[in-house]
Amino acid sequence: MAELGNPKKTIEIIQKYEFDFQKRFGQNFLIDTHVLEKIVRAADISKEDFVLEIGPGIGTMTQYLAEAAKRVTAVEIDDNLIPILEETLKDYDNVSVIHGDILKLDLNRLVQEQNDGKPIKVVANLPYYITTPIIMGLFESRVPLINITVMVQKEVADRMQAGPGTKDYGALSLAVQYYASPYIAANVPPNCFIPRPKVGSSVIRLTKHEKKPVNVDNEELFWKLIRASFNQRRKTLQNGLNNSPEITLTKETIAQAIESLGWSPTVRGETLTLEQFAQLANCLSGMGGNDGGEK
Repeated sequence: MAELGNPKKTIEIIQKYEFDFQKRFGQNFLIDTHVLEKIVRAADISKEDFVLEIGPGIGTMTQYLAEAAKRVTAVEIDDNLIPILEETLKDYDNVSVIHGDILKLDLNRLVQEQNDGKPIKVVANLPYYITTPIIMGLFESRVPLINITVMVQKEVADRMQAGPGTKDYGALSLAVQYYASPYIAANVPPNCFIPRPKVGSSVIRLTKHEKKPVNVDNEELFWKLIRASFNQRRKTLQNGLNNSPEITLTKETIAQAIESLGWSPTVRGETLTLEQFAQLANCLSGMGGNDGGEK
């Protein structure tokens, strides 16, 4: 294959097509073969697998995936990259390219049509601003998934795998860990990309839980409690929940729930585990706090 992981080859393609990097798409092309190999290894791709790639760029990663997987479907939003992908992937009969926005595609239908509804693996090199909507969209839409292996800003990867009481711990940590088990497979410096990003990146694999780690009676209330707790990190859990416009429970109900769980009234939300947030949500739900009641 024409080795696109080679910087010289990447520059050649960019110049041939007079390609301009689009800031709005957060485009940074990977030019390090070791990192490409690490991504394929981290995603644990075999000849049995159907892989959905998000943001193939000029097809650098796609080539590696095509060599390792049974079938690859790549979704690319940028019109200018479609003719390039037609050239760089022309030798692969197990690759198809969809020109579109991943956030607008019916992925359940795609998996049904292209993989008989069986679980898929997702690989992506995501721009920072769209990382969370794409990852959460994949989990929340209940697309049958085995794992998601993504290149993201290092700081975002750190937040995804952070534990309670650390500075990186927040709503994103809990949202990711509710659906999957995170593992940082590699840290990637800026010089592995064209153009160079200003920050370091990480490859993180999110292996979807077969069974959710906690049982939650009211998911809507559960997520509202988490958001409210981290919106005002320095406040106590009680004050954070009471000050949130999303939480309509009375101050007394909140205090009573915290006390009934045996927690200190001065406990902060940032110290609670996923399980403790589930306990709090279930406790409030059981007290008639179906997020009803007025403050």
